[in-house]
Amino acid sequence: MRGVLPGRVPPAPRGWASRPDACVRRAGPRSALPFPAGGDALLASLVCRAVLHRFHFKGAVHSVSFSPDGRKFVVTKGNLAQMYHAPGRKREFNAFVLDKTYFGPYDETTCIDWTDDSRCFAVGSKDMSTWVFGAERWDNLIYYALGGHKDAIVGCFFESSSLDLYTLSQDGALCVWQCDTPPEGLRLKAPAGWKADLLQREDGDEDEDEDEDGAERETAVHGKAVPAAEGQRGKAKYSRVAKYFFNKEGDFNHLTAAAYHKKVHLLVTGFASGIFHLHELPEFNLIHSLSVSDQRVSSIAINGSGDWIAFGCSGLGQLLVWEWQSESFVLRQQGRFNSAVSLAYSPDGQYIATGGDDSKVKVWNTLSGFCFVTFTEHSSGVTGVTFTTTGYVIVTSSMDGTVRAFDLHRYRNFRTFTSPRPTQFSCVAVDSSGDIVSAGAQDSFEIFIWSMQTGRLLDVLSGHEGPISGVCFNPMKSVLASASWDRTVRLWDMADSWRTTETLALTSVALAVTFRPDGAELAVATLNSQITFWDPENAVQTGSIEGRHDLKTGRKELDKITAKHSAKGKAFTTLCYSADGESILAGGMSKFVCIYHVKEQILRKKFEISCNLSLDAMEEFLNRRKMTEFGNLALIDQDAMEEGGVTIPLPGVKKGDVSSRHFKPEIRVTSLRFSPTGRCWAATTTEGLLVYSLDARMLFDPFELDTSVTPAQIRAALCQRDFTRAILMAFRLNERKLLQEALESVPWDEIEVISSSLPDLYVEKVLEFLASSFEESRHLEFYLIWTQKLLMVHGQKLKSRVGTLLPAVQFLQKSIQRHWDDVSKLCDWNRYNMQYALAVSKQRGLKRPSEPPGSEEEADASEDDDNSLHLLRRGPGDGDGPLA
Repeated sequence: MRGVLPGRVPPAPRGWASRPDACVRRAGPRSALPFPAGGDALLASLVCRAVLHRFHFKGAVHSVSFSPDGRKFVVTKGNLAQMYHAPGRKREFNAFVLDKTYFGPYDETTCIDWTDDSRCFAVGSKDMSTWVFGAERWDNLIYYALGGHKDAIVGCFFESSSLDLYTLSQDGALCVWQCDTPPEGLRLKAPAGWKADLLQREDGDEDEDEDEDGAERETAVHGKAVPAAEGQRGKAKYSRVAKYFFNKEGDFNHLTAAAYHKKVHLLVTGFASGIFHLHELPEFNLIHSLSVSDQRVSSIAINGSGDWIAFGCSGLGQLLVWEWQSESFVLRQQGRFNSAVSLAYSPDGQYIATGGDDSKVKVWNTLSGFCFVTFTEHSSGVTGVTFTTTGYVIVTSSMDGTVRAFDLHRYRNFRTFTSPRPTQFSCVAVDSSGDIVSAGAQDSFEIFIWSMQTGRLLDVLSGHEGPISGVCFNPMKSVLASASWDRTVRLWDMADSWRTTETLALTSVALAVTFRPDGAELAVATLNSQITFWDPENAVQTGSIEGRHDLKTGRKELDKITAKHSAKGKAFTTLCYSADGESILAGGMSKFVCIYHVKEQILRKKFEISCNLSLDAMEEFLNRRKMTEFGNLALIDQDAMEEGGVTIPLPGVKKGDVSSRHFKPEIRVTSLRFSPTGRCWAATTTEGLLVYSLDARMLFDPFELDTSVTPAQIRAALCQRDFTRAILMAFRLNERKLLQEALESVPWDEIEVISSSLPDLYVEKVLEFLASSFEESRHLEFYLIWTQKLLMVHGQKLKSRVGTLLPAVQFLQKSIQRHWDDVSKLCDWNRYNMQYALAVSKQRGLKRPSEPPGSEEEADASEDDDNSLHLLRRGPGDGDGPLA
């Protein structure tokens, strides 16, 4: 999932932020600055989710840090540091204005830290030195280097309200530097040159011809490694007062990340072995040392109060939040080591299950975006994932020759289905009742049928002459559809001893098959980039879509043919109907996901899943700068000593040659699924798990609007207590705040009357609004009354339109189910606390006997427990007992 459902952010920042050296800094309460690896910067609005400004720093940015007052920020690239004015809320032609450029380090810069008053900042470098610079030109501060280390600087931190400095190097050394001048003792340098002349001129006009050399001296600051002795007189001086070492004798471990909290004087350091230390400065007292992973700790952050510490391990995509005082984990999340291959939505849309090449099955919460359980029973890549209709069982298929069923109540693997002889399963499906499990084999060309209740193998279906690429059950009937590489799709009747009822002949290899939600249509994706639609009852083709031109595949670096010719071998590999069955999603060997209208057979929209140029096959044309007279530079491996330095890819590799030193994964879409609620859809790609949702809050989308519908008219109707007319006008204007105001103005005892007066066309819209309001509003009982009255009054009419209303009802069920889970957990927690309080109150003042307890005392204890339970249920007529 790569973090927190990255499909909800704008496409450009998402793709760029996934580059290896990208970083993101918050520029204000409503904006952020993503810094990708190439030197590009984006100023993005967090409110409207749009890119406001683009800027190129002409070089890779290593680190960036905003000043505490938020007025400036420093960017380090190469061996220099540049200070810019931070973008403000005013409209500006150029949001990034360069203030000063600082020179001094001889090697690449690694870290930045500011003083509390934003007067000075320190920059660490790989040349084992730390430089202290001033945001303004201070008269008594010389910019010189602080040494004392034997390895690259990892972190540098100022002490609170002081110029004292801590520096840490990669070899595990900490130097404590003390400055003899407080921050208040810094004096501004008197202006010289044209600035002094400008200040002395009282009533003269501004001089247009400024001295260019003087301007360059003002914007460029050059530091000196060893300043002259004469220049140090009367200046601020640094002296090293202590030096500490993290590594013990004979134990060498690279220090990879560090963070310092100035208020609580807490230093957190992470190492390459996954160990982190907590020290109290300046005494360097060890608080505790623990291991969070077996991979290197790549980044550390501390919250504002200093209680929680966040660790990031890029090797396995781990994120951990640690509360150091109670020594407990607050959050533990881990992404996928390899790409995800398949996904499935739960029937209520609350959860997403994914399976990948790392043999793990992860279950994600769609509201929080967090993974709450991971199953690791498979020993090879997971090829298929699906939910049963109850939503509490996940069935997966794997290349290890097993199909496993997992229970979401107890989080365990309770069924394992195997074949008589070892085989590799490529797909899996479960029928609507949840009793029959089927899986297609990749090597034996057979389909295996098991019983979920007993776990026994019921039948083996043979007839295909090629590997099985997909299986799917009809949601309404006991019919199984199987697609194969033998250019056929077979329909198997479960009620008629699994006989083949129909065989659909195709023009090319079948790659994916899926039924429409009502079971009246079948869609098949083939290798010639076509999507064909079939009537499963009559075995007649009803339509087809040619998608070769919509894929727009890119050219890989090692391709010797153009993208236009390589597109002949590309196709859609995954299909999914929308919740209402009117549209179909298609994705495959491309960076685009296409959504087609089934009846009209036209392209509705194309979604670009990534803009990340560090992935392969992203561009249609190769960069001309990489083309030389000897050929493409990507074909030449400078580190290879054999074969003349030319890389030879392994034959048959589909997902990129991992044997190469410079490995670029190829962009592709492996699985697509529409949410049963109809509000969002998800895709597993090379970028991770992406979720796209309908967000109507940012758009003005009225319904049957005319000039008489205005917010003033709606509020006037509410004042006249004409609630039905106000609600209808609010839905025609389709403004969420007005809708909420109109619905919440209705008294609870008049909801039934208002519900009966609503037209049928608006009942579905009210149900959708109620479902979305359940996720945000605190008026739970009020909206539950609205839902109950609407369903009781219009239930029979809604039942006749169950096909179109099913997504809205499932969306409503998802919201109510989430609240039911939260309330039930809270009630259980309160019940257990009350029982514990009762038990403690009965034990208070009693002395425990020295002899071992006998049977009589055990009986008394059981009676006490029963009494405590009865006390909770005591009514007003049961006597005057003590209240709990």
